[in-house]
Amino acid sequence: MAGSDRARALSDALRATKPFVTRFLAGFDDDNRTSQAPGMPNHAAWSLGHLALTMHRFAERFDGNALPESDFITGDGASGDSERFDTESVCFGSNPVDDPAIYPALAKSRRVFEDAIDRLASALEGLDDAMLDEIQPWGSGEFPVAELAARIIFHNGTHAGQLTDLRRALGMPGVIG
Repeated sequence: MAGSDRARALSDALRATKPFVTRFLAGFDDDNRTSQAPGMPNHAAWSLGHLALTMHRFAERFDGNALPESDFITGDGASGDSERFDTESVCFGSNPVDDPAIYPALAKSRRVFEDAIDRLASALEGLDDAMLDEIQPWGSGEFPVAELAARIIFHNGTHAGQLTDLRRALGMPGVIG
């Protein structure tokens, strides 16, 4: 199936979020990847796992592949480890905790995030206009695939903003300018 110009544009925009999000990981390491600050909703490891899970779940609709077992386990919210996210600890509505033992190391978390972008971008770029216009369920609503792709791109940007705020709250230096 040959992808449309719209599909390639969405795929390119999604790929552009990779460096946009990961630039804000500067200064995070395995010792502070689960650090939280008062009034801040998420920590770095949770953000990467959450974004990756969201993108993998969307990509499943197009490539038919399951979540990578090397990166995710479905447990009780506390079953993650240094190699895998527990889907229940990073899903919508989950509450991040400052417990490094249940989140992958930072390098692994970053790779899982980057791999999810690559997977979804590859899936999107092959879609034709009819598929982009197809209505699909997501959360409590139904939306065209193209709109869902745009929402995921915006979602990545939202969490990049949260990482910026977290950095500030933790006293880390700025990344931009």
